[in-house]
Amino acid sequence: MNVQKFAPIGYGLLLLGLIAAPFVGAYPVFVMKLLCFALFASAFNLLLGYTGLLSFGHAAFLGGAAYVTGHALKAWAVTPEIGLLLGLASGAFLGLVMGWFTIRRQGIYATMITLALAQMLYFAALQAPFTGGEDGLQGVPRGKLFGLIDLSSDLTMYYVCLIVVVLAFLVIVRTIHSPFGQVLRGIKENEPRAISLGYDTNRFKLLAFVISAAISGLAGSLKTLVLGFATLSDVHWTASGHVVLMTLVGGMGTLSGPIVGSAVVVLLENKIGELGTFLADITRIEWFHTLGESVTIVTGLIFVVCVLAFRRGIMGELIAWAERRRGRG
Repeated sequence: MNVQKFAPIGYGLLLLGLIAAPFVGAYPVFVMKLLCFALFASAFNLLLGYTGLLSFGHAAFLGGAAYVTGHALKAWAVTPEIGLLLGLASGAFLGLVMGWFTIRRQGIYATMITLALAQMLYFAALQAPFTGGEDGLQGVPRGKLFGLIDLSSDLTMYYVCLIVVVLAFLVIVRTIHSPFGQVLRGIKENEPRAISLGYDTNRFKLLAFVISAAISGLAGSLKTLVLGFATLSDVHWTASGHVVLMTLVGGMGTLSGPIVGSAVVVLLENKIGELGTFLADITRIEWFHTLGESVTIVTGLIFVVCVLAFRRGIMGELIAWAERRRGRG
C-alpha cells in the first residue's frame, strides 16, 4: 500500500468533512478551537519532527501572539486581518529571539533555555497592565474582515478560520517538501554530515525556529479572535507540554500526526466528563463520575502508553504498518 498515494485523498475527505461539519451538528466554536490547536501542533512538529529541535517554550509564541492580537483588536480597533498579521509577526519576532539563544546549545540545555525564556514571558504577561493579569484579556471583538465581512456570526468565523488554517498548513507542507525542508531533515538525521557538506546549520535551524514560531503565533491569534479572550493559560508552560503531547501521540515527523494528536487531546479534555458519565451508567461504578476531574491523569496515562507501546505515535504506527504491508507485497 502506497501511503503517499492515498494521502491527498485522506486530506481531501478531511477538508470536505470540515466544510460540512457545521451542518451535521458540530459546534463551530469547538471545531475552530480544535483547528487552532491542530495548527499549533503542526507548527511545533516542523521544529521537532523535521528539524530535531525540542522546544519546551512554544507557549510563548501561542500566548504572546494571542495577547498582541487581542490588544490590537480591542484597544487599537484594527481589522481582524491586521490583528492576525500582527500576531504572526510577533510570533516570528519571539521565535527569532528565542531561537538565537537556543541554537547555540545542544540537547537538554537548548530545551531548558526555551522553557526559561517562555516563563519570563509568562511573568511579563502576569504583570503587564494591558494583559489583564490573572483575569486575562477579555472582550476581544471579532470585527469585520477587510472592513466588509462581519465575523460576529460563528458560521462566518468558522469558514474564515478554516481557510486560514488550511493555507497555513499548505505553507508547512510546502516548507517540508522544499529543498530547505530536505536540509532540515539532513540536520535532524546527521548534523555533522550536513556541516561537512557546507551548510550553515545554525542559520537553517534559526529559520526553522522563526517559521514554526510565526505559525504558532498565527494559531494563537486565531484562537483569540475566535474565543474573544486571551488568558495566562495560553503562555503557561502546560501549553507547551500539551503541544508536545499532541505531537508525540499523533506521530512526530508526519504531516497528519499533529492533526490526529490534537484532536485526541482536545476531545479528551472537553468530552472526558461525558465519557465518565456514560461509563458510570453502563458499569454502575461511581468512580467514573469523577473522571472529568482527572483529565491530567488520563492524558498522562495516554502519554505513557504512547511512549511504551507505539513510540511512532498513532499515524506513525499506521504509516509504518502500511509500509510493511507494501514491502511484503
